[in-house]
Amino acid sequence: MLKPTEIEALVQGRSLWSDARRRFIRNKAALISLGLLLFVALACIVGPWLLPHAFDSADWDAMSAAPSWKNAHFWGTDDAGRDLLVRCLVGGRVSLTVGLLATLASVSLGIVWGATAGFIGGKVDSLMMRIVDMMYAIPYLLIAILLVTILGREFYLVVLTITVFSWMDMARVVRGQTLSLRSMEYVEAARAMGVSTTRIIFRHIVPNLLGVVVIYTTVTVPGVILTESVLSFLGLGIQEPMTSWGVLIQDGAKAMEVTPWILLFPAGLLSITLYCFNFIGDGLRDALDPKER
Repeated sequence: MLKPTEIEALVQGRSLWSDARRRFIRNKAALISLGLLLFVALACIVGPWLLPHAFDSADWDAMSAAPSWKNAHFWGTDDAGRDLLVRCLVGGRVSLTVGLLATLASVSLGIVWGATAGFIGGKVDSLMMRIVDMMYAIPYLLIAILLVTILGREFYLVVLTITVFSWMDMARVVRGQTLSLRSMEYVEAARAMGVSTTRIIFRHIVPNLLGVVVIYTTVTVPGVILTESVLSFLGLGIQEPMTSWGVLIQDGAKAMEVTPWILLFPAGLLSITLYCFNFIGDGLRDALDPKER
């Protein structure tokens, strides 16, 4: 016989988010990817403080040294004698920070832009989406070169450059979802009660887009990290003495035939991070899909 608490739990059922959490936990690939991603992030945050070498200090007696436990250069050194492990961790800290900040800014801008265009509709919608189309037509590398030439190579400029060219997809996705939500009964009821357009958008439309936003955010983060790596690889992003995975891959590509570990370790960390985000995104998509219930 069931206990009263068990009967109450059966009567109440499960919410969307609790049900999604149960399905996500059953997805082994997504769960392992989440744990691995948290481990990489924690290592990038804490690791440089625990290692005996600074990321910008040179060991002149171990230049381009292979990975070894004898001299505490566990992943070897680069051509300037700097410890590769600590530089990979510091570079991961920079790349992840750029990825999260640029994603947060682009997602916020995309939500506001797309929800406003989709809910108001008409000429306002047409004008706002034509601006999005114009932004798609501009090559981001051209703007990145212009910003770097005019304003210099600063950390915030890398975030700004990536944000400018990564919010359009989110705006289109949110606009499409808003077009289907604005005719719902609760939105019509809010309009009949005299609720302002701004309040309807942020109190009724945006909360119901969280599932789509969460899924798309996990897809945006690896794209942003990869964009930062490409910019740094081309010399348009993070510059010395600061480092990132893109900078390390650029250095490793120059000497990959002689010292391949300089390329393999940062490229491996970048690949693992991107795969983890993709698997987590797939897991969240399946967990939040009502058809999978």
